[in-house]
Amino acid sequence: MKNEVSGPYTRRRLPQRLRGVTLKSIETFLSGDASRMKKVKILILLLALLAGGVPSGQTASEKIDWHTYDSGMARSKFEKKKVFLHFYADWCSYCVEMERKTFKDPAVIAALNRNFIPIRVDSEREKQTASLFRVKGLPDTWFISETGEIIGHRPGYIAADQLMGILNVVMTGAAGK
Repeated sequence: MKNEVSGPYTRRRLPQRLRGVTLKSIETFLSGDASRMKKVKILILLLALLAGGVPSGQTASEKIDWHTYDSGMARSKFEKKKVFLHFYADWCSYCVEMERKTFKDPAVIAALNRNFIPIRVDSEREKQTASLFRVKGLPDTWFISETGEIIGHRPGYIAADQLMGILNVVMTGAAGK
């Protein structure tokens, strides 16, 4: 058929408004004045950005969107979100276990990405930040308000179900009451 679009999964007729559109007519349209060309380029860019989204095979909630300490604290103030601050080290077996289990749990990932600014600090590389929070053992987890005040602190390994309970308390503002 003359006015059909075919692909690996579809075979359908072109809409009436697109029938008769040829490459020559598109070239003629695009070769018009510079402002029209600029508008078309902007439109193409916007369409490409909107169509881009998340790459196929990945979802936005597959992993925690970790931030550095400085950028995360600034972002917390800007977005008015609480901070989930996690200190770790590569040699720490409980830190590795939290990374492998707790931080792979879909509920934990969703709660942290949606309701907090998650910050991850390697206490070996960022000793000044670790000393600011007087980190003595690892893992060490802190909860900080939107204004920068400390809400609470939980040292040691935290299982996913325990962390979800803590996150719910912190999110509802019941911590410290």
